Amino acid sequence: MDLYDAIHRRRDVRGQFTGAPVPDDTLHRVLAAAHAAPSVGHSQPWDFVVVRDPDLRRRFHEHVHTERATFAATLDGAAAERFSRIKIDGVLESTLSVVVTYDPARGGPAVLGRHAIADTGLYSACLAVQNLWLAATAEGLGVGWVSFYREPWLADLLGIPDGVRPVAWLCLGPVTHLEAVPDLVRHGWRRDRPLAEAVHHDGWRAAEETR
Repeated sequence: MDLYDAIHRRRDVRGQFTGAPVPDDTLHRVLAAAHAAPSVGHSQPWDFVVVRDPDLRRRFHEHVHTERATFAATLDGAAAERFSRIKIDGVLESTLSVVVTYDPARGGPAVLGRHAIADTGLYSACLAVQNLWLAATAEGLGVGWVSFYREPWLADLLGIPDGVRPVAWLCLGPVTHLEAVPDLVRHGWRRDRPLAEAVHHDGWRAAEETR
């Protein structure tokens, strides 16, 4: 698949997982693509926890829906009604999950390029997530990023060492299809933002002033 095609076909998958197996060699290619991401000071501060165990996934799913209810309680009116229609995870339906973590201690105390912006290490882990997502899309797989969780709770569930942050729980597996339009746009939660609104030239001026 062409890179630009993968970028634009990629979706945050919730309801289209089939549960079919992911071949080991395919999973290896996807994880290798994630591991090839750029990182500050070549620190490669990520790790990948592959989660297949049904009990771990069930417990995480229950936690996610507790957090969903917490968020839902902050909404009212039309927002509450829209949110009630949105599926937020495919934890149980997907074939497996990959938890991407960030270790700020990786690379030693003096990580080249991180001294002025500490978050560059976290950005590096996010680049690994993006590589994984695009590689999975190119392989015909779906990925869903679940963010309704508390980091300490997930760290305890998976035995993640102190100081290492779980950055993303990614549901992964074959899908029936990828939606042409992102779920949150289809459900009226958020519209697409045109590129022209996001591009500025030679400083932060309103985009329409630069055209």
